[in-house]
Amino acid sequence: QNSIDMMKKQGLKLEADDLYNPNGVSLKDAVGIFGGGCTGEIISPEGLILTNHHCGYGAIQQHSSVEHDYLTDGFWAMNRSEELPTPGLKFRFVHRIVDITDLVNAKIKAGEVTEIDALTSPFLNKLAKEELEKSDLKGKPGIEVRALPFYAGNKFYMFYYKVYSDVRMVAAPPSSVGKFGGETDNWMWPRQTCDFSVFRIYADPKTNGPADYSENNVPYHPSSWAPVSMDGYKDGDFSMTIGYPGSTSRYLSSYGIRQRRDAINEPRAQVRGVKQDVMIRHMRADEAVRIKYDSKYAQSSNYWKNSIGMNKCIDSTGLIRQKADFEARIRHYQDSTGYLKGKLDFDLMSRLYNERIAVRRAMTVFTETFFRTNELASRALRAHNGSEVKGPENKKSKQYIEFADNSAEWDEALDKEVYAVLLKNYREQVDAKYLPDFYKTIDSRFGGDCAKYVDYLYANSMLMKSGKKIYINKKSFSKDLGVQMGLDIMSMYASLGEPLTASVDSIDVQEKYLCAAKIRMEEDMPHYSDANFTMRLSYGQVGGFMLNGKPSGYYTTAESMVEKMDKGDKVVDYFAEPIMKTLLSAKNFDPYTDKTTGKMQLCFLTNNDITGGNSGSPMFNGKGQLIGLAFDGNWDSLSGDIFFDSKLARCIGVDIRYVLFMMDRWGHADRLLKEIDAK
Repeated sequence: QNSIDMMKKQGLKLEADDLYNPNGVSLKDAVGIFGGGCTGEIISPEGLILTNHHCGYGAIQQHSSVEHDYLTDGFWAMNRSEELPTPGLKFRFVHRIVDITDLVNAKIKAGEVTEIDALTSPFLNKLAKEELEKSDLKGKPGIEVRALPFYAGNKFYMFYYKVYSDVRMVAAPPSSVGKFGGETDNWMWPRQTCDFSVFRIYADPKTNGPADYSENNVPYHPSSWAPVSMDGYKDGDFSMTIGYPGSTSRYLSSYGIRQRRDAINEPRAQVRGVKQDVMIRHMRADEAVRIKYDSKYAQSSNYWKNSIGMNKCIDSTGLIRQKADFEARIRHYQDSTGYLKGKLDFDLMSRLYNERIAVRRAMTVFTETFFRTNELASRALRAHNGSEVKGPENKKSKQYIEFADNSAEWDEALDKEVYAVLLKNYREQVDAKYLPDFYKTIDSRFGGDCAKYVDYLYANSMLMKSGKKIYINKKSFSKDLGVQMGLDIMSMYASLGEPLTASVDSIDVQEKYLCAAKIRMEEDMPHYSDANFTMRLSYGQVGGFMLNGKPSGYYTTAESMVEKMDKGDKVVDYFAEPIMKTLLSAKNFDPYTDKTTGKMQLCFLTNNDITGGNSGSPMFNGKGQLIGLAFDGNWDSLSGDIFFDSKLARCIGVDIRYVLFMMDRWGHADRLLKEIDAK
């Protein structure tokens, strides 16, 4: 949208084609999707990937054990042969982007698909496959396609990705450094977290293209990589991020925001708080349990805190009132111009949201209680969704399910207590009409004691007998209390989902029209589409904000981390190995000392617009050089999924010089420093 001129005025030294060039090599070719939900960047001609520690956490955990605890001790491959293959880990590059809006609209006009169904994954996935079949990329190794709606379905684009599946772990700091501050500092400033990990793409030795893991694969040679700068930054300097923000709802109506606050965020925070209290107690009591659950706890806790913070920001900024006032302007515009007359109906939108908010809240409590919270409920649900059924299709009497022994992934004592407290909490949080039928069994056979019910199921349900064939057409199967519980959960899920499904299509159409009206009314202004985990660029400046009535400062120093470490005996999240205090108390940090401040700078702030999925995103200066990695936001950024305020919201990044310092002084990774060749 011709924003390159504005970017240059703010300090960009590059041209538009240097950032994104569909017909040549550009900076976007150095950035990709790391794993399933983060961003990573290539930082060497040998395919070295830099991303956040919390993005690589699952891979680090995958390689960790009590004997080789890379989470606690860190990991440094001293040569290529020590770089660890990581099954399942992939890195995706954008290969091509195609505007398919006219194609989709033509299908809507021809009656091949409805306006609503055109927004859905089944239609768009089918369309993407059809377009790939016609493409010159058909049959090429590693090509994946996605078709997605933009601007609430007013535009559509198709993305071709080149996917590399041989990605190996190269380096990671200990978690006490990569996660320093933990939940205490999450979404907070000031920060001292050295949130990075290092991986490498390996490719087919003949083609440099995607290939499954093989000992014969060689390091990938990229067309572009991010040059690393040692020059640092100062207040007001240009900064930009390129990454994959997951989801925003900036065009959402005031009615939708109210539903988000009251029916999604509030109950999600409540249920996760109950669950996490149990988890952290067990994790602190047993090191093996901590290793199993560290990543699960972090994932849960992140959006627990996000939900709490977002609601506080919604209320403190009066966001619902602001949106309602803006919608009044759109009503006036609609009345005066006739645009979308008879289509965009605010009264209908209000009624639809009001009719569903109570059941939407119950659905949030339901999913947060029963989905992906414990092994028993997970098995019970899988027993009924058909995914586990084995045996001959034409002989139902021989069909069975069988659960593999995955005891290494979960702890029974923790699992049981979590489920028991969640069952009790669910009863307290929802109307009695939303209780699955198995609560009658809890009352009649176990005196209303959820813990006794859970203990009985873990000890007696055939679902918990790992490695045993469970024949699904025997009477014993249908009589099993765990099986009955799963059926009751599925039944209630369907009951809750029915009224939500009935209204969602109409709501989505109204939200689409609202977005279209806003863009038309403000057609002289640039509008970016909501995030949907596709590549986005954000530009702004380095700088702080007002924190508790005082300037926050825009960077932290080595001394500030030492000060927090001194509180480590009282605040567990501020513990770090003693060697860190020695390293950060040095008198000379060269060559990592900032030339302007004379300090060893750890983390810094910009007003770049980021959200979940941007984790690991490169933070570039005006020359397109890497100065840091985005890893978090401040408390005021928590409403950013629905409203971004550049005066208050801040992106928190780890200084690339801090990353290199850790590679050097802790990891002694001379070969990596030489390969990165920072200037």
